[in-house]
Amino acid sequence: MLQSALIYLLAAVVAVPIAKRLGLGSVLGYLIAGIVIGPSALALVGDQTHVMHFAEFGVVMMLFLVGLELQPSRLWSLRKPIVGLGGLQVALSTALIGLAAFTLFGLAWQLALAVGLTLALSSTAIVLQSLTERGQLDTQAGNNAFSVLLFQDIAVIPILALLPLLATFPELGHGGDHSGNLIEGLPLWQRITIIVGAIGLIISLGRFLSAPAFSYIAQTRLSEMLTAFALLIVVAISVAMTSIGLSAALGTFLAGVVLAESEFRHEIEVDIEPFKGLLLGLFFITVGASIDFDLLASQLTVIVCLVLLLIVLKAVVLFALGKLFNMSNKHTLLFAVALAQGGEFAFVLVSTGRQFSVFDVQTSSLITIVVALSMLLTPLLLVVYEAYFSRKSQNAVYQDDQEVQPTCQVIIAGYGRFGQVVGRMLSSNGFHTTILDHSPSQIDLVRRFGSVVFYGDAARADLLAAAGAKQAKLLVIGVDQADKAMEIIATAKKHFPHLKILTRAVDRRHAYQIIKSEVDGFRRETFDSALKLGTDALQIMGLSQARAERVTQLFAEHDESSLHKLAQVWGDEHNYGLAVRQRTQDLSRVLAEDSAKYDDALVNSDPKQP
Repeated sequence: MLQSALIYLLAAVVAVPIAKRLGLGSVLGYLIAGIVIGPSALALVGDQTHVMHFAEFGVVMMLFLVGLELQPSRLWSLRKPIVGLGGLQVALSTALIGLAAFTLFGLAWQLALAVGLTLALSSTAIVLQSLTERGQLDTQAGNNAFSVLLFQDIAVIPILALLPLLATFPELGHGGDHSGNLIEGLPLWQRITIIVGAIGLIISLGRFLSAPAFSYIAQTRLSEMLTAFALLIVVAISVAMTSIGLSAALGTFLAGVVLAESEFRHEIEVDIEPFKGLLLGLFFITVGASIDFDLLASQLTVIVCLVLLLIVLKAVVLFALGKLFNMSNKHTLLFAVALAQGGEFAFVLVSTGRQFSVFDVQTSSLITIVVALSMLLTPLLLVVYEAYFSRKSQNAVYQDDQEVQPTCQVIIAGYGRFGQVVGRMLSSNGFHTTILDHSPSQIDLVRRFGSVVFYGDAARADLLAAAGAKQAKLLVIGVDQADKAMEIIATAKKHFPHLKILTRAVDRRHAYQIIKSEVDGFRRETFDSALKLGTDALQIMGLSQARAERVTQLFAEHDESSLHKLAQVWGDEHNYGLAVRQRTQDLSRVLAEDSAKYDDALVNSDPKQP
């Protein structure tokens, strides 16, 4: 096991950076790594079946994270492209591929329909990963591609139910193993009731119990416990869904949507992301390693023609749908290129089809290699597409406002008494803010008043990215810990240099650190209120309101100037002490000179003037 892990990791670490540097993307790098270490090349690893079953969990995690990005309101706004565009794509692709299999290759109609249903699905893993890497997921084509993929994932369930009815090779007698399905054999109405009840239970638990549970665990201040709990949710839902014959990916997607409005959404996202990335990478490696090059060599012409035929047929359907749904030419082409391959669920359907005597060995082997090669070609097709159209033009056209979430303009890190004032001023003026806070009790308190705030440590670059730092214009730091504030500043300046940064200075020493960090602005948390109280004290002691306000203004201007000058010698105890004494003397002199001018002005003024 350790040797296999070493081989997989080494292959990924070597191949993926090279592929990224060549502009091919990480997915193609993983696929190439799998080909190199697979049985047909260096033969460093053997049969990939068991590894692929484990690696497919990466697809499950990916859909969970996709669900986290979709509030129910946005999912509802996408209902038309999901049902309309997605439904038409599956139906038309199935019909066209099935017709080609029936007429060109003389397959029985049952087998042709099964082939059409299997090949109509696209690769959720490759498409989402490739479009995300290229910054194209939020484009018109990207959003429509996501809608189609979501419908395909839902369609897997009825397709799995339909496959046993299409059996054409009863003499194979595989029968299938249903030991994992707890409701197999129950009457139809009972199975439907259990399935609906399971989905309702997931929604209820996610909506009402997830927040208190996450809050309880977050109070331990152990980040690994949050990670463990997030993984527990994904694994538990996967087990529950598969035990009643549903897609684990669909179940976890639904859970992600339910948790999309949770204040812990960003923390869950950054905790799950590394596991998702590694498992998806492993999945792509197993796809590359599973390509049977012996079969490819013996039937090269046939397989190449089948791969090209699959891509062309699906691209024709997708391009026609893109034009039907009023997509621009550029985005219609991207939409067609991105989804023209076979998908990872084809491997699941082929395996199930073998169990129920739908596919024979030769057909299943051909489908597997055609799907794998089409998946291998997709990143290359996207590279060609990018070479034809500039990325700037690709990202220029976005969907209508009602189908795209508002862009995050401001991130507020720390939502205590300081951050709340700033946040309320910004939101009341129409600016969209994302709020991060690391205190579960503070989150609970703020949420009682209707504010939306997320749990997480803003000093983590991945959390800032998840909160929208790549698109945001401003980061406001309101945390009450100087060290933590400086961590956040360092992280933001390193990973998101375009962000403007305004921060709260806890004390004078903290202000010196902030000055040296060269942020865009800061305010000392008690300075302004202390100045106002000082003005009141001067009036009580006999100064007029005008004179007290003048003294306050001079003091503030002198202190601000001193702050920047003293910051230059802060840390040098001797010179700092001398500079402080000098600035104190200067302040006394400035106030004395201004007082004399004020007295002279009173003597020379018209006594009738107020």
